[in-house]
Parts: sequence; structure tokens; C-alpha cells
Amino acid sequence: MDIADIVQFYTEIGRSVFRSYAQFGRPFLDFLHVIFDKLFYVFLFLAVIVSTAYFVMSLFIMFKNPKQKEKRFQKEKAPFVTIQIPTYNELAALRCAKKCLAFDYPKGKYEIIIGDDSNNPEVSQKIDEFAAQHSQVKVTRRGSNKGYKAGNLNHMLTRSKGSILVLFDSDFAPEKDFLRRIVNPFIDDPEIAGVQARWKFMEKNKNLVSILGSTIMSVFHRVCLPFINKRSEISFLCGSAEAVRKKDLIESGNWQTGSLTEDIEFSLRLHKKGKKIVYLDELECAGEVPHKAKDLYKQQMRWAYGVITAFREHFRSLMTSTKVTLKQKLHITFFCSGYLFSFVLLMLFATGFLSFVTHPPAPVDFARFFSEMGRNILLTSGIIITSIFALAKDHNLRKFLAMVGASFSVGLIVTYYVNVGIIKVIFNRPMRWYMLSKKGNLEA
Repeated sequence: MDIADIVQFYTEIGRSVFRSYAQFGRPFLDFLHVIFDKLFYVFLFLAVIVSTAYFVMSLFIMFKNPKQKEKRFQKEKAPFVTIQIPTYNELAALRCAKKCLAFDYPKGKYEIIIGDDSNNPEVSQKIDEFAAQHSQVKVTRRGSNKGYKAGNLNHMLTRSKGSILVLFDSDFAPEKDFLRRIVNPFIDDPEIAGVQARWKFMEKNKNLVSILGSTIMSVFHRVCLPFINKRSEISFLCGSAEAVRKKDLIESGNWQTGSLTEDIEFSLRLHKKGKKIVYLDELECAGEVPHKAKDLYKQQMRWAYGVITAFREHFRSLMTSTKVTLKQKLHITFFCSGYLFSFVLLMLFATGFLSFVTHPPAPVDFARFFSEMGRNILLTSGIIITSIFALAKDHNLRKFLAMVGASFSVGLIVTYYVNVGIIKVIFNRPMRWYMLSKKGNLEA
């Protein structure tokens, strides 16, 4: 067989393959293209709805969010308060405790408990040495970190004397006036079961990771929570810089042991009972923001998993509760489904790519491609606009371009991890608690 015969042989094979493709493969790809193309526009429609919702929230906060008027704090009515600082191998808890010792709240009216779940003897020793120097501070231990943070909080609960519990993650650093301001709403309103302060962030401009992480939470605290609070008179606890009435916590069955977002889960239980949670937009507390990419990924994955798990658990009873108005039910659903937007984005990218690769072969119309891509980005730009607004509220607008760059780089990987958390919920797969790196552990 000479070269001409070999060429002829493979040419016939190529023709046969092309005929099979034209007869069977191309119609099948056309069928898939129609499906992916239709799905792309379905997810684009959903993304536009969510994008518009964020844009509307930003406008509302911009023009219809007057400053809250705080009542004068009456020292003679000050309740006894227990400050709880759960920690696991985190010396940052000592920085937090030092800040709490400096509160301008009546000294005989509050105690500080450090719930030490550490398995590092050196950390525990330093915590004990600190407590020995301050009579207002005591340490509790349970020998393990079973049940994670919620298990630790329940252990501290049995040893807390205060009628109001104020909770801080170890990396938070409250200001001198924080305690009296967060306790003040409880004094004259027995219907209030929880109060949440707004978060701000230390070293938020350290790198692209910290810029993105702080912007995500600024959108949450500067836009979402104030909007929901003003529009439906409800709010949510966020796990730190929060206060709860001990009686309501105990009557509701304590913290849910093992929950990855015990704050949201407890908030949903309070809403079902018709209890009030107040959001103090003007009271802020500084905390650390992840500055390592893996920490931000794990944080957002855990939060997505915990929030959606809690919402799934309580959805039916919330929707049938007579103590929750229709407006409140809609706002709760919107709040708890926020992480699902990451799933919509993932499907938008996936169906768009599959629609492109299954399209019939043809020269690429670059003008149409870029015009449609620009249109779609514009239609779904509500969250970017809201992020810019949040940056402005944080007096950090100069980081706008860095935030956009972080969103289209680190943010894409965050979206992937959030979807991992969502998928784990869907398939009832467990997730463990991830500890994050904290600068406060090095400073203590």
C-alpha cells in the first residue's frame, strides 16, 4: 500500500465520520444547543431579578434610611450582663476580653466568660493567667469542642448569671460604649429577644481577599440588614457583636448544637415565635476579615451551608406561622436564599458556555458577542453597584477598582466554594467547622 492509498483510506474514514456527524451528531447537538440556550435565558432572568432587588435596596438605604435615635441609657435600670467569648486555640480572645474590661457599663453589673475549648495547653495557660489577673473574668472548659461554637455557648450558658448575654467571636474588638448601647434596647421593651450591631473590619484593604471579604459583609450589614429591618421590622443575629435575652434563649431550647450558623438558626426560631430582633445600624464593632484566600473560601462555604440548612429546616413552619406576616415571610425567604445567587451565577456561566460550544459551526460575530455580553453584565450589575455603594458608606470608595478585580478573580472561586456548600446541603452531606487564621492570635 503506497502513500496515495493510505491518504485515500483515511479520507474515506473522515468522510464517513462527517456523514455520521451530519446525520446524527449535528441534530443532537442542535437539540442540546436549544436546551442550553433556553436555560441560559432562564438563569439570566433570575439573575436580573436578584440584581434589581439589590439595586432597589441600595436606593432605599440611600434615600429612606434616617439615622436611628438612641434613648438615653439609664444606669439605675442596667441589667446584669454576661459577656461570652467562645474560643478554640485563639489567643485573640484575650484582646477581646481586654476591650470588654474597658466598657463604660457599671462595673458591678457584668461578668466576662471565656469559653476555652482549646486543645493547646499553652493557649489555655495564657488564658488562665489572664483570668487570674482580673476578678471579672472567668474561664469555662468542657474538654473538647464537640458541637463546635454552639456547644461551647450552651456550656457557658449554664454558668452565666446575666439576664442578657452579649456574644463576641474572639477576633472582635468592641469600643468603650458598646455594651451599654447594645443592652439599652432591652431595658424598656420586654418583647425584644435579640439585638445585633453592625460589623466593621480591621485591615480590610490588606489585599484582594480582604477587600472582597469586607465588601461582601459590608453589603450585608450596610444594605441588606438595614433594608429588611426598616421594611419588615425584623432582623437576624450574625454570631458576634450581638446580644440575646437569656430567658428567650432557654425557652427556645438553647443553641442548636453542631449548627454551623447557630445565629441564623436561632433567629429563625425567634421569628416563628413572634419575638423581636433589633438591628442597630449606628452601633458598630470591629472584627477581623479573612486575608488568606483559603480562609475566605471556607468561611463563605460554611456560611452558605449553615444558612441554607437552617432555612430548609424551618421553612415549612415559618411559612405556616401566624406570628409572621406575609411581608416578613417574603423578606426572610429573600435573606436566607441569598447564597443561592451563587448557584444562579454558576448555572449562568455553565449554560452560556455549553450553548456556545454546541452552536452550529459558523464565523464568530464578535460585534454581537461583545454587545450581548455587555448587555448581560449591565443587566446583572446590581450587586456590583450595591458593592460600590457599600464601599462609599465605608469611606473606602478608592478601592472600587480593586473590588471589581477581586470579584472577577477571587470572587469566582468563592462562588465555586459556596456552591460546594449548597450541594452538600442538597445531598445531606456533613460539613465540619473550619478555623480561620487570625492576626489577633499573634498579637496577644
